[in-house]
Amino acid sequence: MGRLTRLREALSVAEGDPELVRSQLEAFGRQIPLLYFILVVNTTAVAITHIGCAPAWLSIYFPGVLSALCIIRCLRWWRVRHRVLTHDKAVPELRKLIWLTGLFAVAFSSWSLFLFPYGTAYEQAQVAFYMATTVVGCVFCLMHLRAAAFLLLSIAILSFSSFLVFTGSPVLVAMAVDMTLVGVALAFIIQLYYRTFADVVHAQRELQASQQKTQRLSDDNFRLASIDSLTDLPNRRSFFASLQALSEQALGTNGGFHVGLIDLDGFKQVNDIYGHASGDLVLQEVGLRLLALAEPNLFFARLGGDEFGVLVQNRPANPTLVELGERICKSLSQPYRVAGNVAELSGTIGWAAFPEAGTTVAQVFERADAALYAGKESRRGTPVIFSTEHETRIRRSSLVTQELRHADLEAELFLEFQPICDVLTQRTIGLEALGRWHNARLGAVKPEEFIRIAERTELILRVTEVLLRKALNEAARWPSELYLSFNLSSIDICTSARARRVIDIVAASGVPPHRVSFEITETAVTRDFEQARCSLTMIKKAGCRVSLDDFGTGYSSLSYVHRLPFDTIKVDRSFMTDVDSNGASRKIVKSVLDLCRNLGLECVVEGLETASQVEVVKALGARAMQGYLFSRPMRASAVAGYLQAAVEPGLAAAAQS
Repeated sequence: MGRLTRLREALSVAEGDPELVRSQLEAFGRQIPLLYFILVVNTTAVAITHIGCAPAWLSIYFPGVLSALCIIRCLRWWRVRHRVLTHDKAVPELRKLIWLTGLFAVAFSSWSLFLFPYGTAYEQAQVAFYMATTVVGCVFCLMHLRAAAFLLLSIAILSFSSFLVFTGSPVLVAMAVDMTLVGVALAFIIQLYYRTFADVVHAQRELQASQQKTQRLSDDNFRLASIDSLTDLPNRRSFFASLQALSEQALGTNGGFHVGLIDLDGFKQVNDIYGHASGDLVLQEVGLRLLALAEPNLFFARLGGDEFGVLVQNRPANPTLVELGERICKSLSQPYRVAGNVAELSGTIGWAAFPEAGTTVAQVFERADAALYAGKESRRGTPVIFSTEHETRIRRSSLVTQELRHADLEAELFLEFQPICDVLTQRTIGLEALGRWHNARLGAVKPEEFIRIAERTELILRVTEVLLRKALNEAARWPSELYLSFNLSSIDICTSARARRVIDIVAASGVPPHRVSFEITETAVTRDFEQARCSLTMIKKAGCRVSLDDFGTGYSSLSYVHRLPFDTIKVDRSFMTDVDSNGASRKIVKSVLDLCRNLGLECVVEGLETASQVEVVKALGARAMQGYLFSRPMRASAVAGYLQAAVEPGLAAAAQS
């Protein structure tokens, strides 16, 4: 049964091995001209020598037809020699070749047998020689087609050997035996050659597979090194490599390009509210939107977190650049589906031109970052092009940073205090400490300026320490019913160790912790919500109070109120500007007051400057207030005099209302 299976396999097409079938056809295609050359030349030589001693149909017509068929087949091969067959078409083609080989073997063998009796012994010997040489030559041309070679060998050897045996001539019988043995040897050669051929094909296939695997690994390594796996955008490394290449090209050709930095506004809140998995989905969507905007001269990359970069290889005019930035911002501002909800984000872009804004990669990137920073401060969700104003700002920031690093903070930092008043009891209940800095070279530096720089450089830790000690020293002199309100930076609570440092300063001051209220803005909380919650919980457990400052100006404020240990919410001053004339502002303030009342939290309304504003918020249910109407911030030396006054002007106005 096994031998029969192997025989059937030897005489069939290897359909399950596409590479082998393709290789067989390719190899045979190279042998076709030689195969038909052997047939035509040998047949013509035998036919010519038999003209006159054999009938015309055997010596002229029949061999002429056979030779013509060979020439036609050869010409057909020439026309289609470059074709590439699919496996589905290659298998039938191979089967057809096997059948054609059988038909040609029958035709040429039959012609030889009919021709053999004619002529002298020399002509008969020529026919026998013709059969032997032609069979051997054709078999070697068909070595790649094992089934065809076996079929040809079987038909030719068996038919001619049988014919010779039946002649009864001892010489011809010996010749038949010899041809049969040679045929058997040829069969072994065919089998061995075919196995070697198949092994080579399989080895090449494995080599190609190995090379493809190596190439895939190489491509994967390149992808890992150059492509951001989350968004499929080029990564930071690829971005800076392209930036460096563009800068070198631009310097060599006196050309230029634009660098853009994109930052998502509100992404941090998505991570905090919905989790990092949802944040990753948002980043993937951002990547898809940026890829949809990509053009041959427009290169996007993810630099890390929610920051993206863009290179514009040509140098469009500013209006065109702004239009491009607006298209990008519009795309990024479309709603995002997150955990079954809709998240609203926007993107701010800072543009800088090379070489106008900077002649090095570091400079142009820094200028784009400065434009981005300016946009996030005042023009979120829009493109901003770096200008001389930003250059002035960078220089000023560098100067302030340098002076702050080398300042004698103990001597140069001081405090002003602004009262927080209870309009019902007409008494001051606390004072907020406000940091101030006067530098010998810079003069008075605005708090928002030096605090921002101190936070960026982490000098805020030292600033907080100095100001907090000074504030606690002053609070120790106040009446015990007054509390101190002190602002903390996100840097002050970004680790548990830093929160502990703040607690230790309070403990060392001698001021009871319950008299100290630490204010933290919502923006500071959202930078690292979990760590902020941990740090604020530590501060609360130490006995201090915790306030949420600037309520209503950030993202998703309500989501933080019940998740953080707040004692007080301070309504941002922006709602007070038109609270006495705008119904929407009044509704917002009323909602916050009701929220605080329901959650058992205190509420302080900031930014009150007129008696009518006080009258409105008092009617809404507000009690604790702060603003210029009651008192502007005062130096520490003026606090005692303020507290000694029987009735403060602002409280009097509040009482009269």
